[in-house]
Amino acid sequence: MINVIGIGQNRENMTLGALKAIEESDIIIGYKKYINQIEDLISEKEIIKKGMGDEISRAELAIEKSLEGLTVSLISSGDPGVFGMANVLYQIVSKYENVDIKVYPGVSALNYASDKLGAPLNDFAAISLSNILTPLSEIEKKLRFALEANLIVAIYNPISKTRKEPFRRFKKSVLEVKGEDALIGIVDSTYEPAKETIVKIKDLNEDIVNMSCTLIVGNDLTYVQDNKLVTPRGYVIRSDIHPLSQNHYEKFINGEIAHGPNEECEYYPCHWQGQYCDFCYCPFYPCGDSSTGGEWIKGKGVWNCTNCTWLHEKESVECLRPPLENLIEEVEDLKKNKKSLLKLRRACLLKNNPNDL
Repeated sequence: MINVIGIGQNRENMTLGALKAIEESDIIIGYKKYINQIEDLISEKEIIKKGMGDEISRAELAIEKSLEGLTVSLISSGDPGVFGMANVLYQIVSKYENVDIKVYPGVSALNYASDKLGAPLNDFAAISLSNILTPLSEIEKKLRFALEANLIVAIYNPISKTRKEPFRRFKKSVLEVKGEDALIGIVDSTYEPAKETIVKIKDLNEDIVNMSCTLIVGNDLTYVQDNKLVTPRGYVIRSDIHPLSQNHYEKFINGEIAHGPNEECEYYPCHWQGQYCDFCYCPFYPCGDSSTGGEWIKGKGVWNCTNCTWLHEKESVECLRPPLENLIEEVEDLKKNKKSLLKLRRACLLKNNPNDL
């Protein structure tokens, strides 16, 4: 039996199943750095330490010892199924007969980094920038497609002393696809505890990244809140409809709200000359999504829209208004259909089809 053990990013990330499997093993095999992290758990075991780059020999040795009738624990950092030893072992085990394998997942680097940074993960991709085994062209292609699909992207193996070109192409791709203000979360495990930093891609330099870093690239909705990286999912936050909003949408439903700037309003322009006034009161209130500038007033439970002006831009209004008119036949639909309204908001923010909800 070969137990492929994920020890996570540190001892706190090991599962009870992994600990039990180690206890029941006769022999422990792994990269010396990973073995050193669990030495107190394996003091009574036979231990074989290997160097970095010996993944194939580690797997072959584990199979050899297993065929001798021993229970083997093959140690991997993070999650062995994510750029870890599980893939290596399964790639070569088909050469042999009667080898049983059980994988014990650990907390992967991307999950650990995500938790340190806040809550950035939504739909995501994990991409290694190591070109030791993978052509640079393949890495770049995967990265471009992931960025263009608006996925959160977790980056493994971003840079080393001798391998800098992949990082440079990564930065160039993010700048070209997402723009200079794209948010990058960095978790550096050379520190204990790991150090987290959030920068914009334009400020991401080689001197603040190393091989022990995991990078999280935000998508078009990711924002910073209280020094944490957050990607909203669009959960519905219920609220009563304000009387002024009630009055506005009664007129909206009756076709009494003009399209475009309302220069007859005594408060016009409340934001900028030329603003569109179709949605004087936000139909999504409260959206609870700070990606457009809104925020909670702490301790008050009030959603503050002062810094959110997206709703008054011509492009936004023209995307939102036709499908929104179909979603609200009476004012109460602002509450009853809020989930669909928030999906509409998201579609227009991301410039997707607003009618394909």
